[in-house]
Amino acid sequence: MARRKPADPNAARDALLLEIAERHLFLETLETQNWDRLDFHEHAVWAVRSALEAAFEAGRRAGPANTQP
Repeated sequence: MARRKPADPNAARDALLLEIAERHLFLETLETQNWDRLDFHEHAVWAVRSALEAAFEAGRRAGPANTQP
């Protein structure tokens, strides 16, 4: 029987981060391109805020269902 390679535990997180970056910051990749014009971007503060809110909300949804003491 062949051994299965364990799934990358960060794959789902990375996919979600890329989705947020694409939707809110219009970035095609989060990988380093080693070229300044591809690695550095200017973004409006409202776009950065929107991306941060989406990331925060994703983290909230991924957390424990009941956080009440």
